[in-house]
Amino acid sequence: MMLKQSFSFEYPRSLHFQCTECALCCGDTRSRTRSILLLKREADQISRITSQPVEGFATKIENREPYVYMMRKTAADGKCFFLEENRCTIYEKRPLICRFYPFELTASKDGKYCFLPTEECPGIGIGGRLKKEYFEKLFKEAYNSLIQDVTTKSSQ
Repeated sequence: MMLKQSFSFEYPRSLHFQCTECALCCGDTRSRTRSILLLKREADQISRITSQPVEGFATKIENREPYVYMMRKTAADGKCFFLEENRCTIYEKRPLICRFYPFELTASKDGKYCFLPTEECPGIGIGGRLKKEYFEKLFKEAYNSLIQDVTTKSSQ
């Protein structure tokens, strides 16, 4: 999905959210298999900070643009490769898709963007009400990440 620079989007206006640090978002559940998708730039950045080759923690994928990798998961419990004792070991450089959780940014055919919350996250409905600024920050982060990724690809 390529974002337009326009910051026009819909968001849940009266939603309360607070992360409960349950790590449900970091792996498969009984009812859902997760795909932690990575932009090329994100995979390269994680490779640099962990001193691991991309192939050590991610699998190349096709037809999921702009994403080109999928994070590997542990065989035992289907959790993210970088989750240890319910803590993300790459938290400061975690992928965009992780920073968005518990929301997904979708685009309609007419180009309108909408933030949709997941219903499985136990943090939905508790904590403070999320304001437009929260979603603006996420939208800008997505836009900047995608622009940087496209720029990186075109310079190679």
